[in-house]
Amino acid sequence: MSDTQLNVSVSDLRKEIITWLKTQLDSDGFQWISNQHKELSEGAEDWQFFSSFSAVPRHSGKENLKLSTKELDKADQIRSGWRPDILRVDQLGRILLVLSIAEIEKEEFLDKLEKTFVSADMGESVALYQALPILPYPEELKGRAAEGIRSNMTSVFNAVALHNPYPAEYFDEGAWNQLVLKALFVQTPLYQIQGLDQRANQKLADMLVDYAHERWAAGRTVSPELWRPVGPFAEGDMIEDLKKVLADEDPLQKQAAVLALAASDDKTAKALVEEHQQLLDEINSKNIDWNDIGERAEKYR
Repeated sequence: MSDTQLNVSVSDLRKEIITWLKTQLDSDGFQWISNQHKELSEGAEDWQFFSSFSAVPRHSGKENLKLSTKELDKADQIRSGWRPDILRVDQLGRILLVLSIAEIEKEEFLDKLEKTFVSADMGESVALYQALPILPYPEELKGRAAEGIRSNMTSVFNAVALHNPYPAEYFDEGAWNQLVLKALFVQTPLYQIQGLDQRANQKLADMLVDYAHERWAAGRTVSPELWRPVGPFAEGDMIEDLKKVLADEDPLQKQAAVLALAASDDKTAKALVEEHQQLLDEINSKNIDWNDIGERAEKYR
């Protein structure tokens, strides 16, 4: 088969998805998608794939997928970091149909997949980008994933950027940094980006600080989440920037500044944390972390 992060075969993954869909769809909808899956996996004509892929919502509806804790645990075992719980039933149905043709020859599959991306409407694009973590030939899909990041449709950008392990695993540093910066620009929550802490880097920290300066110069606020990838690299002028954030009247900004400073090995940063030990103790006692700050940062988006 292919280089993939799946811990099961594509065939077994399809069986699992079919099991989930059976409990989510009415009998007619399930029968339709089961028939399409069977015919496609047995080698149906191209027109049938493109037609059925587009038609999925008419047969499935667009309800949010409801998976049990056991099913979500199974999903993570199948593919670490995969989050099918964020999908709708039509999105999972479309992903199933893509996987139905995933065992054809590599070049044929990639060609058919690219044609689907190119002709997709917004809803179809979202489903395709959400499928990135479980598609075969992930190395060959880096360029296509980068196209999703450049999209001017926030829903498409979010399909790549949020709750998706693919970017952190496959994007180079430049593409990764652009993803994080654009997330702030389009007001997408950083805490929903998988691998944010692991992929933090000096260039990204510099870019984010420059972005903060631009916002401040324009008299605009800066999301407290911005300082999360900056913290481990905070030194010199960055410490002065975080002092400014510490002086903000908003408790959320103060908490973000202290957490960022606490992540730095710089001596000045450590001394500044000591000066605000009471605030750090309060943060720890209330179990406040970056995810909590991200959830509460809605007013900055």
